[in-house]
Amino acid sequence: MGALKIRVLGKNQPYLSTLDAMQTFTQQRSEEAVDELWVLEHEPVFTLGRNGQMEHVLDAGAIPVVKVDRGGQVTYHGPGQLIIYLLIDVRRLNLGVRELVMKIEQSIIKLLAKHQIEAAGDREAPGVYVEGKKIAALGLRVSRGKTYHGLSLNVNMDLKPFKRINPCGYAGLEVLQCRDLGIEETPMELAGELAILLAQELGYQQVEWLAD
Repeated sequence: MGALKIRVLGKNQPYLSTLDAMQTFTQQRSEEAVDELWVLEHEPVFTLGRNGQMEHVLDAGAIPVVKVDRGGQVTYHGPGQLIIYLLIDVRRLNLGVRELVMKIEQSIIKLLAKHQIEAAGDREAPGVYVEGKKIAALGLRVSRGKTYHGLSLNVNMDLKPFKRINPCGYAGLEVLQCRDLGIEETPMELAGELAILLAQELGYQQVEWLAD
Protein backbone atom coordinates (compact mmCIF):
# COMPACT_ATOMS: atom_id res chain seq x y z
CA MET A 1 0.00 0.00 0.00
CA GLY A 2 2.97 2.29 -0.14
CA ALA A 3 4.89 4.42 2.31
CA LEU A 4 4.08 5.97 5.66
CA LYS A 5 5.96 8.62 7.62
CA ILE A 6 5.85 8.46 11.42
CA ARG A 7 6.66 11.88 12.83
CA VAL A 8 7.63 12.02 16.52
CA LEU A 9 6.67 15.45 17.86
CA GLY A 10 7.39 14.57 21.50
CA LYS A 11 6.04 15.79 24.84
CA ASN A 12 4.19 18.92 25.99
CA GLN A 13 2.76 19.82 22.59
CA PRO A 14 0.24 22.70 22.71
CA TYR A 15 -3.15 21.59 21.42
CA LEU A 16 -4.17 24.56 19.29
CA SER A 17 -0.96 24.86 17.30
CA THR A 18 -0.98 21.10 16.67
CA LEU A 19 -4.60 21.26 15.47
CA ASP A 20 -3.71 24.15 13.16
CA ALA A 21 -0.76 22.18 11.76
CA MET A 22 -3.00 19.14 11.09
CA GLN A 23 -5.60 21.24 9.32
CA THR A 24 -2.97 23.03 7.22
CA PHE A 25 -1.27 19.73 6.29
CA THR A 26 -4.61 18.24 5.23
CA GLN A 27 -5.75 21.29 3.24
CA GLN A 28 -2.46 21.70 1.40
CA ARG A 29 -1.45 18.09 0.76
CA SER A 30 -1.29 16.90 -2.83
CA GLU A 31 -2.88 13.67 -4.05
CA GLU A 32 0.61 12.12 -4.13
CA ALA A 33 1.59 13.22 -0.59
CA VAL A 34 2.85 10.46 1.69
CA ASP A 35 0.53 9.66 4.60
CA GLU A 36 1.77 10.48 8.11
CA LEU A 37 1.25 9.50 11.74
CA TRP A 38 2.07 12.18 14.31
CA VAL A 39 3.17 10.86 17.72
CA LEU A 40 3.04 13.16 20.75
CA GLU A 41 1.83 14.04 24.24
CA HIS A 42 -0.29 17.15 24.82
CA GLU A 43 -0.35 19.79 27.50
CA PRO A 44 -3.57 19.48 29.61
CA VAL A 45 -6.72 20.23 27.58
CA PHE A 46 -10.35 19.16 27.28
CA THR A 47 -11.54 18.86 23.68
CA LEU A 48 -15.18 18.89 22.63
CA GLY A 49 -16.16 17.30 19.31
CA ARG A 50 -18.33 18.78 16.53
CA ASN A 51 -21.59 17.70 18.14
CA GLY A 52 -20.24 17.86 21.68
CA GLN A 53 -22.36 19.40 24.41
CA MET A 54 -20.89 21.63 27.11
CA GLU A 55 -23.14 19.94 29.69
CA HIS A 56 -20.66 17.03 29.60
CA VAL A 57 -17.93 19.35 30.91
CA LEU A 58 -18.77 19.25 34.60
CA ASP A 59 -15.93 21.34 36.04
CA ALA A 60 -13.15 22.42 33.68
CA GLY A 61 -11.39 24.51 36.31
CA ALA A 62 -8.11 25.91 34.97
CA ILE A 63 -7.89 23.37 32.11
CA PRO A 64 -8.88 24.95 28.76
CA VAL A 65 -11.84 23.61 26.79
CA VAL A 66 -11.39 23.64 23.00
CA LYS A 67 -14.20 23.05 20.49
CA VAL A 68 -12.79 20.98 17.64
CA ASP A 69 -13.89 19.54 14.29
CA ARG A 70 -13.59 15.83 15.06
CA GLY A 71 -16.43 13.47 15.81
CA GLY A 72 -17.35 12.48 19.34
CA GLN A 73 -18.06 14.29 22.57
CA VAL A 74 -15.62 15.50 25.24
CA THR A 75 -12.30 13.94 26.26
CA TYR A 76 -9.15 14.90 28.13
CA HIS A 77 -5.57 15.01 26.88
CA GLY A 78 -2.54 15.53 29.07
CA PRO A 79 1.02 14.47 29.91
CA GLY A 80 1.48 10.70 30.15
CA GLN A 81 -1.13 10.00 27.45
CA LEU A 82 0.02 8.77 24.04
CA ILE A 83 -1.54 10.60 21.09
CA ILE A 84 -1.25 9.31 17.52
CA TYR A 85 -2.82 11.50 14.85
CA LEU A 86 -3.60 9.86 11.50
CA LEU A 87 -3.06 12.14 8.51
CA ILE A 88 -3.98 9.64 5.85
CA ASP A 89 -5.74 9.37 2.49
CA VAL A 90 -8.57 6.92 3.12
CA ARG A 91 -9.65 6.94 -0.52
CA ARG A 92 -6.18 5.78 -1.55
CA LEU A 93 -6.37 3.07 1.12
CA ASN A 94 -9.89 2.19 -0.07
CA LEU A 95 -11.18 2.41 3.50
CA GLY A 96 -14.52 3.52 4.87
CA VAL A 97 -14.56 5.43 8.14
CA ARG A 98 -16.10 2.55 10.13
CA GLU A 99 -13.47 0.15 8.79
CA LEU A 100 -10.72 2.63 9.68
CA VAL A 101 -12.06 2.97 13.22
CA MET A 102 -12.07 -0.81 13.62
CA LYS A 103 -8.49 -1.06 12.36
CA ILE A 104 -7.35 1.61 14.84
CA GLU A 105 -9.12 -0.22 17.66
CA GLN A 106 -7.60 -3.52 16.54
CA SER A 107 -4.06 -2.10 16.61
CA ILE A 108 -4.58 -0.99 20.25
CA ILE A 109 -6.12 -4.35 21.16
CA LYS A 110 -3.09 -6.12 19.64
CA LEU A 111 -0.71 -3.83 21.54
CA LEU A 112 -2.39 -4.66 24.84
CA ALA A 113 -2.49 -8.38 23.96
CA LYS A 114 1.32 -8.27 23.56
CA HIS A 115 1.35 -7.22 27.22
CA GLN A 116 -1.09 -10.00 28.23
CA ILE A 117 -4.04 -7.63 28.58
CA GLU A 118 -7.40 -8.59 27.06
CA ALA A 119 -9.22 -5.61 25.56
CA ALA A 120 -12.17 -5.01 23.24
CA GLY A 121 -13.76 -2.36 21.06
CA ASP A 122 -17.40 -1.23 21.22
CA ARG A 123 -19.38 -0.64 18.04
CA GLU A 124 -21.79 1.70 19.82
CA ALA A 125 -19.10 3.74 21.60
CA PRO A 126 -15.81 3.73 19.63
CA GLY A 127 -12.69 3.24 21.69
CA VAL A 128 -10.92 0.40 23.50
CA TYR A 129 -12.03 -1.00 26.84
CA VAL A 130 -10.58 -3.33 29.48
CA GLU A 131 -13.28 -4.91 31.66
CA GLY A 132 -15.66 -2.11 30.71
CA LYS A 133 -13.24 0.71 31.55
CA LYS A 134 -12.02 2.95 28.75
CA ILE A 135 -8.28 2.94 28.08
CA ALA A 136 -8.21 4.50 24.59
CA ALA A 137 -10.39 7.07 22.80
CA LEU A 138 -10.86 7.74 19.07
CA GLY A 139 -11.98 10.80 17.17
CA LEU A 140 -11.54 11.52 13.45
CA ARG A 141 -12.30 14.18 10.89
CA VAL A 142 -12.54 13.30 7.20
CA SER A 143 -12.14 16.09 4.66
CA ARG A 144 -12.11 15.31 0.92
CA GLY A 145 -11.08 11.72 1.63
CA LYS A 146 -8.25 12.74 3.98
CA THR A 147 -8.30 12.19 7.76
CA TYR A 148 -6.84 13.98 10.71
CA HIS A 149 -7.22 13.71 14.51
CA GLY A 150 -6.80 10.11 15.73
CA LEU A 151 -6.36 8.14 18.95
CA SER A 152 -5.36 8.69 22.56
CA LEU A 153 -4.09 5.89 24.82
CA ASN A 154 -3.91 6.43 28.57
CA VAL A 155 -0.42 5.27 29.62
CA ASN A 156 0.85 6.83 32.84
CA MET A 157 -1.01 10.03 33.61
CA ASP A 158 -3.11 11.91 36.14
CA LEU A 159 -6.60 10.49 35.56
CA LYS A 160 -8.36 12.93 37.91
CA PRO A 161 -9.37 15.37 35.09
CA PHE A 162 -11.58 12.62 33.64
CA LYS A 163 -13.73 12.98 36.79
CA ARG A 164 -14.45 16.57 35.73
CA ILE A 165 -16.19 15.48 32.50
CA ASN A 166 -18.55 12.79 31.26
CA PRO A 167 -15.90 10.98 29.17
CA CYS A 168 -17.08 10.73 25.56
CA GLY A 169 -20.50 11.87 26.76
CA TYR A 170 -21.10 8.95 29.13
CA ALA A 171 -21.83 9.89 32.74
CA GLY A 172 -19.94 7.66 35.16
CA LEU A 173 -17.78 6.01 32.50
CA GLU A 174 -14.64 4.77 34.22
CA VAL A 175 -11.23 5.16 32.64
CA LEU A 176 -7.95 3.41 33.34
CA GLN A 177 -4.40 3.40 32.04
CA CYS A 178 -1.63 1.03 31.04
CA ARG A 179 0.29 1.59 34.28
CA ASP A 180 -2.73 0.28 36.26
CA LEU A 181 -2.40 -2.96 34.28
CA GLY A 182 1.31 -3.46 35.01
CA ILE A 183 2.64 -2.01 31.75
CA GLU A 184 5.76 -0.05 32.69
CA GLU A 185 6.67 1.53 29.32
CA THR A 186 6.44 5.28 28.80
CA PRO A 187 4.08 6.76 26.19
CA MET A 188 6.94 7.25 23.74
CA GLU A 189 8.16 3.67 24.25
CA LEU A 190 4.68 2.30 23.58
CA ALA A 191 4.43 4.62 20.58
CA GLY A 192 7.09 2.59 18.81
CA GLU A 193 5.04 -0.58 19.19
CA LEU A 194 1.63 0.93 18.48
CA ALA A 195 2.64 2.96 15.42
CA ILE A 196 4.08 -0.17 13.78
CA LEU A 197 0.97 -2.22 14.61
CA LEU A 198 -1.17 0.57 13.15
CA ALA A 199 0.94 0.72 9.99
CA GLN A 200 0.60 -3.06 9.58
CA GLU A 201 -3.16 -2.98 10.21
CA LEU A 202 -3.56 -0.29 7.53
CA GLY A 203 -1.40 -2.19 5.04
CA TYR A 204 1.63 0.10 4.67
CA GLN A 205 4.75 -1.68 3.41
CA GLN A 206 7.35 1.00 4.03
CA VAL A 207 7.71 3.09 7.22
CA GLU A 208 10.01 6.04 7.78
CA TRP A 209 10.55 7.49 11.26
CA LEU A 210 11.09 11.23 11.57
CA ALA A 211 11.96 13.11 14.76
CA ASP A 212 11.06 16.81 14.82
